[in-house]
Amino acid sequence: MNTSNSDFTQNASLPDIAQLTKLANELFTALPCDGSRIGIAASAVSSGLTSSLPGADKSAIPQGFDLPGEAELQKLFAPHQPSFDSVPDSIDTGSVFGNPSSATTSPLAGLDKSVLAGILPQDFGLPDEAQLQQLLVSRVPSGSNIPGSVEGVSVPAVPSPAAGADPLAKVGTSPQASEVELQKLFAASTAATESEAGTATYGLAASLTDFDASLIAGLSPQAYGLPGEAELKELFGSFSAPSAGIPANTESGSSFYFLDELKNGGFNAQAPTLASAHPAFDVQAVRRDFPILKERVNGQPLVWFDNAATTQKPQAVIDRISYFYEHENSNIHRAAHELAARSTDAYEKARDTVAKFMNASSSAEIIFARGTTEAINLVAQSWGRQNIGAGDEIVITWLEHHANIVPWKQLCEVTGATLRVVPVDEDGQVLLGEYQKLLNSHTKLVSFTQVSNALGTVTPAREMIEMAHRVGARVLLDGAQSVSHLRVDVQALDCDWFVFSGHKIFGPTGIGVLYGKAELLEAMPPWQGGGNMIDDVTFEKIVYQPAPARFEAGTGNIADAVGLGAALEYVLKIGIDNIARYEHELLVYAMDALRSISGLRLIGTAAAKTSVLSFVLEGHSNQDIGVALNRAGIAVRTGHHCAQPILRRFGLESTVRPSLAFYNTHEEVDLLVKTVRRIQSGKDF
Repeated sequence: MNTSNSDFTQNASLPDIAQLTKLANELFTALPCDGSRIGIAASAVSSGLTSSLPGADKSAIPQGFDLPGEAELQKLFAPHQPSFDSVPDSIDTGSVFGNPSSATTSPLAGLDKSVLAGILPQDFGLPDEAQLQQLLVSRVPSGSNIPGSVEGVSVPAVPSPAAGADPLAKVGTSPQASEVELQKLFAASTAATESEAGTATYGLAASLTDFDASLIAGLSPQAYGLPGEAELKELFGSFSAPSAGIPANTESGSSFYFLDELKNGGFNAQAPTLASAHPAFDVQAVRRDFPILKERVNGQPLVWFDNAATTQKPQAVIDRISYFYEHENSNIHRAAHELAARSTDAYEKARDTVAKFMNASSSAEIIFARGTTEAINLVAQSWGRQNIGAGDEIVITWLEHHANIVPWKQLCEVTGATLRVVPVDEDGQVLLGEYQKLLNSHTKLVSFTQVSNALGTVTPAREMIEMAHRVGARVLLDGAQSVSHLRVDVQALDCDWFVFSGHKIFGPTGIGVLYGKAELLEAMPPWQGGGNMIDDVTFEKIVYQPAPARFEAGTGNIADAVGLGAALEYVLKIGIDNIARYEHELLVYAMDALRSISGLRLIGTAAAKTSVLSFVLEGHSNQDIGVALNRAGIAVRTGHHCAQPILRRFGLESTVRPSLAFYNTHEEVDLLVKTVRRIQSGKDF
């Protein structure tokens, strides 16, 4: 057949050079390596050369990189199959992809091989094997290694092309490149493939046992714009997590790296200091632990924003209390039977958990009470009556809950002592200068809250405790509102007593804790008398148990103490740092949103603040707002919150008080804001 190459391609309906160029570009674009760096795909158009894959075994083609398979390529080339009447039907041709196939399955079945015998790659501007090797070498730098290697394969240097040689020039010779050699060449130019074991080999086909490593020697990650080993070490080193217990340092002094850019909504919110940085937790997973959050109120999903009054209980706490009554119920101590042993073990284990949670030096420093109120009264009636007299002074702040005002006022009335009160500024922050002025040699006790239940103000507890100790005063810290939001470390705080209620930290009602330094508890007389707290009784003399037993008269709230232990274990598992971080971001979000409502006044905008969002809305009574929110399924507290003095400091008798916990969401905040806007516009009245 005497036809030119161009005539042959047209008469045989084969693709011309332009079509082959387009096909080659699409093929090499599909490869994960950068064609502009390898040089094949990028230079094909400009040079007139096209690339093909003659005779390549399909096992050498990395199908994992979205390259077309044999069936797809057969379909692609089907429209271009030649048709010659003179070709015998009996000739068996191999698959154009290197795998033998029968005459009935090959896309070129019946084609006389002699027709194609004289056709060479060079006739269509295609490079032979030598040119392709030179082409690859000329497009990559030498002197470095490819990232990654196959174990046991050496990587010798690739010889540079001869001086003046043009790897893209057409030649008229007829190289006889074998299938295997071309398979090696193209396998080496592909990106990372996965071995039979599923391990990425970063550019080397691990399953090719006859791979010639010399084809890719000299490649380096930098040649492809990738970082080398040193750069990777430096990059990942800059993101290394701080060691446990070491604060993460930032210019702002906050370990909340992602909070530095938050809008503050017009107030200077400060993130609480944490001992470590942890990834954020999944709030939806937390919510699933609280069955009551599935409740509906007035046909709407329950939104619990009354957390400062009490928190909801996770299933773990509910189950633990149920288990106690099903398997352990008994009075504690002294009995010889099995259930008494189980009950005692559960009760004392809960005490150990509380000590761990607060970082007390000993479980003997933990006393179970009915709640914060009883714990404060215990100190007032035991230590207070023994150590405070006429002329002495007790210092509290304007931020206090009634439970931290009334017992001390009663003690002053009985003993003749004087009650002093530390003022706050317009944001609800303690005025430390005024506090310092109140401290003197007559000061016997300072008692203040760590977090205000009415405003959310976080007091500078450690600093205030140090100032009180310098004048010889003892300090009680009310942690009822702080315990579920901030890390509690009584040894670091150096407080003499710390009190909180279980129901404020996802535990049961009717159980609370008094922590006291061991030397103080041993010196304090019992407050209440009864069983369990005595060692020996006669009509002449009573010998009391050491602490903590001497302060736990009668049958205690055993089941709820066990439930409190379960609640603290739940919080420890999640991490109080995770809780504090999430709640702080949510608080900032909520403050921003509420401040945007016309006529709404936020009460309490201290720089250090957590969880509480007290407000009043111009033209609407707080009670009416609470009722309207309830219709939307939103639970908030309205009233004076047992903190009348601080509200009156701001000229108010009551507020609306939404308060947050770690199971609340941004969507719930959005619903609150939307509903308050409707109330403000009169649509909900």
